[in-house]
Amino acid sequence: MKLLIPGGAGYIGSHMVRYAQEHGHEVVVLDDFSTGHDWAVRDCEILNVNLLDHYKLSQLLKGRQFDGVIHFAAKSLVGESVKKPAMYYRNNVIGTLNLVNEMLNNDINTLVFSSTAAIFGHPVTDKIAEDHPKNPINPYGQSKLMVENMLQDICLANDFNATCLRYFNAAGAHESGEIGEAHDPETHLIPNILKAALSNESNLKVFGVDYSTPDGTCVRDYVHVSDLAQAHLLGFEYMQKYRGFSAFNLGNGDGFSVFDVIKAAEKVVGKSIKYEISPKRDGDPSVLVADSLRAVSMLGWVPSFKNLASIIKSASNWHKNFEDAKV
Repeated sequence: MKLLIPGGAGYIGSHMVRYAQEHGHEVVVLDDFSTGHDWAVRDCEILNVNLLDHYKLSQLLKGRQFDGVIHFAAKSLVGESVKKPAMYYRNNVIGTLNLVNEMLNNDINTLVFSSTAAIFGHPVTDKIAEDHPKNPINPYGQSKLMVENMLQDICLANDFNATCLRYFNAAGAHESGEIGEAHDPETHLIPNILKAALSNESNLKVFGVDYSTPDGTCVRDYVHVSDLAQAHLLGFEYMQKYRGFSAFNLGNGDGFSVFDVIKAAEKVVGKSIKYEISPKRDGDPSVLVADSLRAVSMLGWVPSFKNLASIIKSASNWHKNFEDAKV
């Protein structure tokens, strides 16, 4: 297949690019590099454009043929979305609408969309399945849900197919150690834990210890980034048989508290990791754990990284390489 990957220079996007290339597919990356990295992509054509630049986007895609699009380009920081909601609605919703319009204009009718567990808000069940009530508690989750609703309507009105993959917490790094998670600022737990371990500084913050969980810290479901990439290609295979709109939740089905993750990381790196307690962040639910049985049964999704230690170990290898490269 020939795939267009908006946001392909970002964390999850670059792993998708690498996974697709490893499986014999041709890739074209579309990215404005506002948060992505040029070192994260190689051996492919790159279109440097922001999805909000409708004219340039139209010119770059005019007459181009792709078997499908895997769309990662989005703002994704919960806290930032609370402070700057207009930026999130503009970037995530209008940007995606611009992309879909150009797909329709060029007879490209298959899309895999990077969605999020944040569309569900506070869980009302122990594990979150696809039919769980959708009630986002932050503009980031709301913007992703708006896109899902928009795609569902577009599929009904056109010869268009969209699969939404709702990630829980993406984590880990490519087995080569060549690409991994490098955000600025970094807000995700595992890379911040590993940064604290490598620097021996107590700059790791635990946000809230009074949640209604066994140890008082947030509980999350961590899924390896390469396993997410696998699910995207399976999504394309699924749409060859089942047309229209579909959605799947992706996680490992196990919940780990912040303190659980710190303890697991200490075993991987072989040392204690210092941290400090900070107030809760706005828009953070107490528990988010996936029920991914639908993806397993209908997509044939079989995650390779089944435990937290293996996910953290892959991330640790990447961070060591990244820090060594800066020296």
